Amino acid sequence: MRTLPCATRRSWRHRLAVSSIRGNPLMLPEALRHSQVVLIDDVIVNLRLLESSLRGFGLHAIKTFSDSRQGLAWLQDNPWDLLLLDLDMPSPNGFEVLQHLGKAGRPHSPVILVTAYTEAGDRRRGLELGANDYICKPFDLPELLLRVRNMLQLSHATRSLQHQRDDLEQKIQIRTQQLSESHQAVVRSLCRAARFKDNETGNHIVRIGESAALLASDLDQAPEWIENIRIAASMHDIGKIGIPDHILAKPSQLSPTERQIMNSHPQIGYDILNDYQHSPMLRMAAEIALHHHEKWDGSGYPQGLEGEQIPLAARIVALCDVYDALRSKRRYKTPWVAEKVQSFIREQAGRHFDPRLVEILIGRFDALEALQQRYLSDD
Repeated sequence: MRTLPCATRRSWRHRLAVSSIRGNPLMLPEALRHSQVVLIDDVIVNLRLLESSLRGFGLHAIKTFSDSRQGLAWLQDNPWDLLLLDLDMPSPNGFEVLQHLGKAGRPHSPVILVTAYTEAGDRRRGLELGANDYICKPFDLPELLLRVRNMLQLSHATRSLQHQRDDLEQKIQIRTQQLSESHQAVVRSLCRAARFKDNETGNHIVRIGESAALLASDLDQAPEWIENIRIAASMHDIGKIGIPDHILAKPSQLSPTERQIMNSHPQIGYDILNDYQHSPMLRMAAEIALHHHEKWDGSGYPQGLEGEQIPLAARIVALCDVYDALRSKRRYKTPWVAEKVQSFIREQAGRHFDPRLVEILIGRFDALEALQQRYLSDD
């Protein structure tokens, strides 16, 4: 590549000197003077000339490379605010440097192409590869300095916005965690209230949450959805709060009227939880409370939904609830043995339960039994 003519170099120095003496507004603002500027040009004399001009402009942190490969490695491993890049160099040339920076997968700071190329196609190619601006050699020094100043202002503004965005994301994460903890506190309070009414459930609600999350994970649901159902499932019977004690605690079979009252607990649960619609977890809990007694064939209650009309979360909890209830001791029954429960679940595929969920659950019988042992009933 050609070096710049001596007359051009003298002109640069003269203009820079005049700029400094007269207090020209081209002088860089103090806030930008410690910006990290990188120069890559395979001609040493050009590097020195650019460096001395930029130092005269007020910049302090300038890194120069005549070897473009070394310069690229440094750019990839260090933070920087502006790159002045020559295009016509031994491999990697300027275009290749831009390509490598683009492949790094992270946004880079502004790039000004300093080039002797005069073809519009070359300039367009550089801009397409990620350069922000270009200036052709030989160039006017004040113009170069103005472009440097503008790009540094852009770089610092972008970095400031990134810091603000990172700070906002951190605050959102903290707030989200606080809201999650608040929701879980609500859940625990509601579940404690339910247990005052129906202490037969014991660790039943814990097992339902864990088994529902287990089944949801086998369905490749998102981690947030799995965590939501783990918590929401524990509130499936929250509506029993509204059932009279003499019905809820009756040791014998319920009368038709009493059964009708008992069957109102899904709607009561929904009415309790439906005020929390801003929370995906509590919205899911309301959905589960209302529909966990629906059946795949449409014979369930309270709405007689069938098939996929029943929300997925409610279908999962319905299956887990029945499995656990049959395996648990109640005032009115002894627990079924595992083999009998598992046989019943198979028989009810396509009738009471979603057959696809039953097929998945069959492969998880051992895990469900492990949950039975881990969270033994405290009735």
